[in-house]
Amino acid sequence: MLRTLGAACGAEGMAGGQALDLAAVGKTLTLAELERMHAYKTGALIRASVRLGALAGGADAATLAALDRYGHAVGLAFQVQDDILDVEGATEVLGKTAGKDAAAAKPTFPSILGMAASRRRLAELTEAALDALRPLGARAATLATLARYAAERAH
Repeated sequence: MLRTLGAACGAEGMAGGQALDLAAVGKTLTLAELERMHAYKTGALIRASVRLGALAGGADAATLAALDRYGHAVGLAFQVQDDILDVEGATEVLGKTAGKDAAAAKPTFPSILGMAASRRRLAELTEAALDALRPLGARAATLATLARYAAERAH
């Protein structure tokens, strides 16, 4: 469990993603580079949270693999929606200043893909998260609700 949490915080986790984020300001990234940055920065902690719960519950290897796929997809979906909300959301609803990513010249899904393609990517990632849960059946219902919330949230 400590290995999982340590990896989520380290060079291929939150800290590494934050370093990539800071280095990306003012630069044009490819979609693959942006997704890698957010898989580290946001996704690693989401994946670790899901994995730690599964480990504590004695999950088998197949369940852990499914949950890793789920966590990866939900982490990216959360970030795509965050980027969309930064463009379209209202500051008073978001609880943070809308438009600050563009003002800071940070690469985002909408700046790379445009809004329509960002929405399509959000739908693809949400569906990938839900697909990863299908083998787990009803016991994954709460995680499915979380995946939908990440994609539909307004803040």
